[in-house]
Amino acid sequence: QVQLVESGGGLVQAGGSLSLSCVGSGRTFSSYAMGWFRQAPGKEREFVAAISRSADSTDYADSVKGRFTISRDNAKATMYLQMSSLKPEDTAVYFCAASSGLYNLYYRPISYNYWGQGTQVTVSS
Repeated sequence: QVQLVESGGGLVQAGGSLSLSCVGSGRTFSSYAMGWFRQAPGKEREFVAAISRSADSTDYADSVKGRFTISRDNAKATMYLQMSSLKPEDTAVYFCAASSGLYNLYYRPISYNYWGQGTQVTVSS
């Protein structure tokens, strides 16, 4: 199994940028497809971005496409989410997740085996 720890959340003004990190420990980080999700109060957890094991495939939710960039460094067992042009509607707790499945990218929370504890991102207007 793998343990995941997110960091980098905080308070930022609309239009600003923020970078999240997710550090993995335990089983080989590179053996997992990874993803970022977010959950706002009173809402379901929603897909943000996904990245394949070798980082050769990525995909994004339409709401963040062109503003967010997902990446990973397997040598450092770390995944990143670079967020720019932030909007108040991006406010949520952001979670990183790991999947041991066979496919390159996963979009549903149920497809992920392991989760971090989450980091709060607040965008003020």
